[in-house]
Amino acid sequence: MDDNANYVCDNCGEEIVVPVDLSAGTQQDYVEDCPVCCSPNLVHVSIDPDGDIRIWAEPEQDRY
Repeated sequence: MDDNANYVCDNCGEEIVVPVDLSAGTQQDYVEDCPVCCSPNLVHVSIDPDGDIRIWAEPEQDRY
């Protein structure tokens, strides 16, 4: 199983590849700054029972 996944930064549109910590559970949420534009993203990770990883992000300020 591949433990890397990618999402698109909503601010700059760049595709970002991140490692996924498989030991952190099947549902994960964390804030990470985009390495291209430095905007904070709220990253969501979902791992299904087959081990497939789904990852997406939204601007951090949208969660308030």
